[in-house]
Amino acid sequence: MSSTTKDSIATLEQATQLGLLEEEFEKIKKILRRTPNFTELSIYSVMWSEHCSYKNSIRLLKTLPRDGAHLLAKAGEENAGLVDIGNGLACAFKIESHNHPSAIEPYQGAATGVGGIHRDIFTMGARPVAALNSLRFGNLKEEKTKHLLRGVV
Repeated sequence: MSSTTKDSIATLEQATQLGLLEEEFEKIKKILRRTPNFTELSIYSVMWSEHCSYKNSIRLLKTLPRDGAHLLAKAGEENAGLVDIGNGLACAFKIESHNHPSAIEPYQGAATGVGGIHRDIFTMGARPVAALNSLRFGNLKEEKTKHLLRGVV
């Protein structure tokens, strides 16, 4: 990246190319009290991405139960949810969304998704005994979809 690109004032077009909405671009300008440069815009686009902030799915996730008598670690408060299943045993649960990384580099994106799930299970003091991937690819007649399918699966 040239120094003129990273230091230049960002545009709405660049913001949308990075996955930000016009309202988000305006919010960034309000937060900074000025128009961000390209580097700053890129940082916001990562922080506010679905992968990092769940900006689109958070409303649905908040409707799910977050506490209960058998929860040892509440959903969203630790690396993984932890449920007491009796007899001194617990079960750890973790989900990961890797849509964007998998779209950029299918094989590595998928690998880091599974790796992140295992990392978070291990940090709860548990061992993974099963992993389930729920994969969505889109229209299988599209070449891009076929490319993603070959790389991820």
